[in-house]
Amino acid sequence: MEAPPDNDVLWARSLHYTHPDGSPALGGVSLGVREGEILAVTGPRGSGKTSLLHCLSGLARGQRGEVWFNSVPVHTMGPMARERLRRDRFGWIDPAPVLVPELNVWENAALPLMLRGTSRRRAKVAALEWLERLDIGDKSRLRPCELTQSERQRVCITRALAPAPSVLFADEPTAPLHRADRGHVLRTLTTAARSHGITVVLATHDPDTAALADRTVSLLDGRRVRTVHLPPVTESEGRAACSLSA
Repeated sequence: MEAPPDNDVLWARSLHYTHPDGSPALGGVSLGVREGEILAVTGPRGSGKTSLLHCLSGLARGQRGEVWFNSVPVHTMGPMARERLRRDRFGWIDPAPVLVPELNVWENAALPLMLRGTSRRRAKVAALEWLERLDIGDKSRLRPCELTQSERQRVCITRALAPAPSVLFADEPTAPLHRADRGHVLRTLTTAARSHGITVVLATHDPDTAALADRTVSLLDGRRVRTVHLPPVTESEGRAACSLSA
């Protein structure tokens, strides 16, 4: 077993993953992600982007291949060790916002910090700071049911950024947002990541989103390819994503 290069915070070699229903998702993907880098994983829907993020973050375990985080072999960890790794070192943004309905906005945003043992007061200060950056600070005492789909996604992005994770995995993070909101949210996310030294692995099928990354890796049918031509995302497609995930 060969350890990854020293300057790669994440490293995968010959990663194979098959969905529980038996359909192939990844067919031998290898890549490295440098510390502080924003890496975009691009490709059409069904190309394996989400599966790759799941394997890199320890949410899923590949049937073959290796995944390393800071020279620690994630692929040999048990379920509990991988869960601790995700809690303590990783952040995650889903395409659709999922919040705890019984908690208000700032409590949802501060939840990962409090689960790590941060005091309620310090967790609230950090959450409110990020909510302000994402222009949703005035909603901090509302419940998720009182927010729009776009506002709920901003809370999810705040929740991922507030603990200052070593690596942030973002799976189509602006899918629920209207085009007018996407640019601001993405700029906030990428600026925050660079200023805090957060490594970002960003899955997207949107060329404008991928253009904000330092580097791009393209997937097609679960394998790395040199170039994937992505169709532009239309406003109607953005609205459809909102209605489907509402």
